[in-house]
Amino acid sequence: MSSVKIDNRLFSFIAGTTILELLQNNAIKIPALCYDRRLSSSSVCRSCLVKVNGDSHWQPSCNTLLLDGMVIETTSQEMDDYRKEILGMMAKNYPQSAVEKLPEKEFHYWLNHYNLKGELSSKIKTHKDSSHPYIQVDMSQCINCERCIRICDELQGQFVWHMSKRGDQEQIVSDSKGLFGKSSCVSCGACADTCPTGAIEDKNVIQFGIAEKTTRSVCAYCGVGCEINVKTKNEKIIGIRPVMESPVSKGHLCVKGRYAWNYNYAEDRIKQPMIRRNGEWEQVSWGEAFDFCSEKFKAISAQYGPDSIGIIGSARATNEENYLIQKFARAVIGTNNIENCARVCHQPTAKAMSMMLGTGAATNSFDDIEKAKTILISGSNTTKNHPIVGARIKQAVLNGANLIVIDPRKIELAKYAKYHLQLKAGTNIPLFNAMANVIIAEGLIDEKFIENRVEGWDAFKEFISAWTPECAAKICNVPEQLIREAARLYATESPSMCFHGLGLTEHTQGTESVMALVNLALITGNIGKSGSGINPLRGQNNVQGAAVMGCEPGSYTGLASVKMERERFETLWNTNLPDKKGLTLPEMIDTATLGHLKAMWIVGFDVYFTLPDSSHTEKAFGNLDLLIVQDMFLTETAKRFANVFLPVASSFEKEGTFMNSERRIQRIRKVITAPEGVKNDWEIVCALAEKMNKKDLFNYATSEEIWNEIRLAWKAVSGITYKRIESNGLQWPCPDENHPGTKILHEKSFPIGDKAKLFQIDFVPTLEQTSESYPFILVTGRELYHFNSGTMTYRTANKEIHSSDFLYIHPDDATDIKIKEGEKAKILSKYGAAFLKVKIDDSVRKGECFTTFNDTEVFINKITGSLRDNYVQTPEYKITSVRIEKIKQYSKSRKNRTSDVNLK
Repeated sequence: MSSVKIDNRLFSFIAGTTILELLQNNAIKIPALCYDRRLSSSSVCRSCLVKVNGDSHWQPSCNTLLLDGMVIETTSQEMDDYRKEILGMMAKNYPQSAVEKLPEKEFHYWLNHYNLKGELSSKIKTHKDSSHPYIQVDMSQCINCERCIRICDELQGQFVWHMSKRGDQEQIVSDSKGLFGKSSCVSCGACADTCPTGAIEDKNVIQFGIAEKTTRSVCAYCGVGCEINVKTKNEKIIGIRPVMESPVSKGHLCVKGRYAWNYNYAEDRIKQPMIRRNGEWEQVSWGEAFDFCSEKFKAISAQYGPDSIGIIGSARATNEENYLIQKFARAVIGTNNIENCARVCHQPTAKAMSMMLGTGAATNSFDDIEKAKTILISGSNTTKNHPIVGARIKQAVLNGANLIVIDPRKIELAKYAKYHLQLKAGTNIPLFNAMANVIIAEGLIDEKFIENRVEGWDAFKEFISAWTPECAAKICNVPEQLIREAARLYATESPSMCFHGLGLTEHTQGTESVMALVNLALITGNIGKSGSGINPLRGQNNVQGAAVMGCEPGSYTGLASVKMERERFETLWNTNLPDKKGLTLPEMIDTATLGHLKAMWIVGFDVYFTLPDSSHTEKAFGNLDLLIVQDMFLTETAKRFANVFLPVASSFEKEGTFMNSERRIQRIRKVITAPEGVKNDWEIVCALAEKMNKKDLFNYATSEEIWNEIRLAWKAVSGITYKRIESNGLQWPCPDENHPGTKILHEKSFPIGDKAKLFQIDFVPTLEQTSESYPFILVTGRELYHFNSGTMTYRTANKEIHSSDFLYIHPDDATDIKIKEGEKAKILSKYGAAFLKVKIDDSVRKGECFTTFNDTEVFINKITGSLRDNYVQTPEYKITSVRIEKIKQYSKSRKNRTSDVNLK
């Protein structure tokens, strides 16, 4: 290995390393005020100059590559004098109070190090801009290092900050040219993160100061699995920062991961178990709550049978907790009626990919984004729904990758796409089939891959010949030439990587839509290699984990078939297990509506607010004899229907693991102590199992003990120990402790055999069509600033940035309805009505409209429909025929988001 001498000490290095990187890796400090390891080097500040090989012309260490045999000098009287001069010029007219308040800031550290306090001014007028909910801007502290400009450009890709003027008048400004809160900022906080002075600073730093402790964990929001450094002081969270070395998030976070943590301290958080008696909530002890629940379960099971009870696991709970929840259902209650929220989002993906490839999970890793030549995104507003992956895709495109976007809306990434196929909502299958037709007709297939790795080729080739671009164009409302060009690009500019979201899955043909996408990857050989694959973007932080842990009726832990592997799990758990087919969540609701399901235990999931056609769910819950809700807050489900409420710890208050979208198992760590009266989900399961005389099956003292049992149950994670993932997570399969984890699936074969089968997917239009009474198609989806049912984000300052759900309609449709921006509309379907403020937006197609589903005051699922996916019963959230009416007065008053808990 090559080596250099630094200040008379010998250091080895890897080729491509800069001098500054080696210095920082070895804790050798020199000023480098314009440098951030996440960015390209600019050498603007000139503070990091060092002497190389005795040359009198000093070199910027931030962009000088190491060469074997270099002799580097980082410190001398001459260098110290030079750095004092540089820093002194920066300190001219710099506020002394800023240095005194936060001496740990990078610039302040060096001012103190070189004793340059005399250069500071005590008379500088500050220019504080507090218009943003999370970030304060005070350009009296700016030293024009340009790090904010470059990190916004190079990491986030938002281009908010700019240099105004030049020379002595140069000044950094946001694109609003006024208040920062009015800029195009998406509140990722990267500029505050990199700023060495505090000119751009998180308000929580100004309020709370420097943290006493930092704990590494994982974000509790989407399925990307960004790693976070949680800052605490006096046993309270005071801020969150990105983990620089995280293989997933690369030192970056979004607005939710960085700032939306204060729900943990919301006033309406429930901290004591409660039982509802005579319509009123009563606080009770944990012992009383467990007695009540266990006796009810026993009585209902005795009278109606164990299959009269259903249990729902949680995408917000850990792998360990979901493992115990499904074990409880099967080993204690004796039913396979166990589910999780994957049923209403990516269950079609899991089904499609399992059928075709043998594994219902992402084939590749996020690191393949930077290796792909072409990226195809379908049904995912990635920069909004999975912001860090979206930012990485944006940067890949800016650095030369091709991008194809398939979406009914002009999402942000459409602006960067070579081709945007703005198809009619719900017509993914005709489009994918037509792309396959072009690829085959023009000889763009991977013949060798098809010969060696694919079966069903001849039948598929014959089937797809009818799906010409001309045929699909009439259905999709996408120009046939655009379909051809997108198909050619995907097939020829490989490796090509596919990402998809709920825009593919939440349809009556959701499973088949994913299958049609997999067909494209198979015929072009874009499976089993770097920079390619089929990669679902999972919605919640541990929805992948909840399903794989066994919180679904047909599978045990590790996606083991209940039909095929019951005996193995009976041996593992040393108990008899049920063999009767379990109910899915939609089937539980249907069965409860008929009066046959009598009890439900719902963990961390607002089912009533989330399921479509809420009147149907309302009837089902009204028929239950027992409904236990286990959560941090009184959800809409709990408020309306629960008999028992069990308060739980947040992810900041427990140990365990989450599984992200790329199959990576990562550690979450206890940052703070949970409030008195609150328990971990797994502790509740174990205590209730003990009350039901099954303590011997649930005798755990730590989350690690539970994980070690999971390793016994599922060979693919046998090699993943808590010790091995202390620093970085590992991707399954990882069958033994010497295995490095698997970044790419299906490199040589598939779990189902050497070959994957092509499926002939015909298009069957949804029954949900427009009519004279309901002339618009409503598409629902997610928003950057809020998350699912708003349980967490609406209890943070995110609601100041985005206050509610809005109805986005095309300008021509707004003209026809005679409605203006900001006016209130009543939106009606066959199922109900909702009221929203209107935003006029040409990113939606004419005749279609869009809204999110986060605000309980809007409750958009009162109007979504009852149709479901043909294979796995996932609701068709993406298509509801509606009518939009302008109303003179909004009929709902906005209430504070509290739980209205009435206690005796």
